[in-house]
Amino acid sequence: MNPWNNISSLSYKQIKEYQNHQLNSFINTHVYPFSSHYRQVFDDHKINPKHIKTIADLKHLPFTSKLDLMTKENPQKFRDFVLAPDQNKIRQFWPKTKLLQMALQSTFRGKESVLDALGKEYRPIFMTFTTGTTNAPVPFIYSRYDIDNLNLSGSRMVHLFNIKSDEKIMNIFPFAPHLAFWQTFFGALEANIFALSTGGGKVMGTEGNFTALMRTKPSVILGVPSYIYHLVRYAQKRQENLSFIKKIVLGASKVTVEYKFKLAEMLRDCGAHHVLIFGTYGFTEARTAWAECPTENHISSGYHLYPDKEIFEIVDPQTGEIKKEGEDGELIYTSIDSRASVVLRYRTGDFVKGGIIHEPCPHCGLMTLRISSDISRLSDTKDLNLSKIKGMLVNLNHFAEVLNNLPEIDEWQLEIRKHNNDPYDSDEIIIYIPPKGLVNESSFSVMLKDKLVATTELAPNEIKFVPLSEMIQRLELETANKEKRILDSRPKL
Repeated sequence: MNPWNNISSLSYKQIKEYQNHQLNSFINTHVYPFSSHYRQVFDDHKINPKHIKTIADLKHLPFTSKLDLMTKENPQKFRDFVLAPDQNKIRQFWPKTKLLQMALQSTFRGKESVLDALGKEYRPIFMTFTTGTTNAPVPFIYSRYDIDNLNLSGSRMVHLFNIKSDEKIMNIFPFAPHLAFWQTFFGALEANIFALSTGGGKVMGTEGNFTALMRTKPSVILGVPSYIYHLVRYAQKRQENLSFIKKIVLGASKVTVEYKFKLAEMLRDCGAHHVLIFGTYGFTEARTAWAECPTENHISSGYHLYPDKEIFEIVDPQTGEIKKEGEDGELIYTSIDSRASVVLRYRTGDFVKGGIIHEPCPHCGLMTLRISSDISRLSDTKDLNLSKIKGMLVNLNHFAEVLNNLPEIDEWQLEIRKHNNDPYDSDEIIIYIPPKGLVNESSFSVMLKDKLVATTELAPNEIKFVPLSEMIQRLELETANKEKRILDSRPKL
């Protein structure tokens, strides 16, 4: 069965009509009755939930942000976003016809009571967290209904990747209560495809993952870009044959075209020619992920969305003004088919260059909506409080672009610190790089500083060349869920 069947042939007009109906039903049947946070939002802003009938009506709702989910004063605030039906709320908000319908369905199911059915739909049974890289981790809860959605989105990605039933998958996302690992785990189960989930470097180490790779010989590998790069580099140094690899699926970090070409070159050195490398995009608050098509020459197709499960908007990050098709802006997420933890008009903090695409995918032909793959995480700089360095407003994404695109650089780390560790002294930027090949460190440092000044208008105070083994430790490639690419070591006042 094709997991895209129910939406893949709908026109854009039909998708909008479906979303309008689903949005109105979802808010009035599930969100307003059972979400204490959003019921208060609707009441405080004097919004009648029945008046939210179309996507255009979403503009009347205030945005939701990470600050709404948890504060220092109320670390349990995330619970207010969990749908919590009880008998009184059900009687108050649900019409008798719906209760009768559930009772009839229960009768046909045999022993399962209405309470059992409600338990499967709403009862919290699973939890993932935001990574907590910059703030305390925020829990997001799943019911059985949400797990079924996670299975569906996973099987949709497997179908999009064109993974055959006799292929093998190696899941090397870090084992943790985070979305990427479990999306891959459940997706493979739902698609009935063999998958080895190693837990990444933190669980088995590089040698353990490499041994598993060579013994299993999977055609598809999924993981964090930095760790997959590290593992392939490990194989390259050992002159191993990786010709069995056909596809690499990347997640949890931004994937650039330059990275894809660098990884492909390393794979060719290991005998793996014509490997398709493509990215996924997801965030904990949505409890799902979206994927690109596998395409030749590493062309990005955009991330294929699930319009039967969510609504996306693109807005001006400063004014909140809604943007048109194809326009740049911040990505806003609204669930229209979930239970347990639910967010409406959630500000992702991610800036999408190219916005939302309505046209059919030129690579696979799917009619579903897509978002551009050119996404920058605005929240990276905001959450790290890096708005000013040396008195200048700095976008650290520009540093990353320069460092990632240079073929002479395999790994890098940027550290921001205070001179003499004095909180009142000047800021310093130190860049750590492991030497690659016969690079002249002195001339390379001059060239790199010139490029960074031209791009960011800011020169690093020092470029330090360190052994690769030290760099792996600094980045925590084998121990952390995400590499420590940018460090803010400035003492707090």
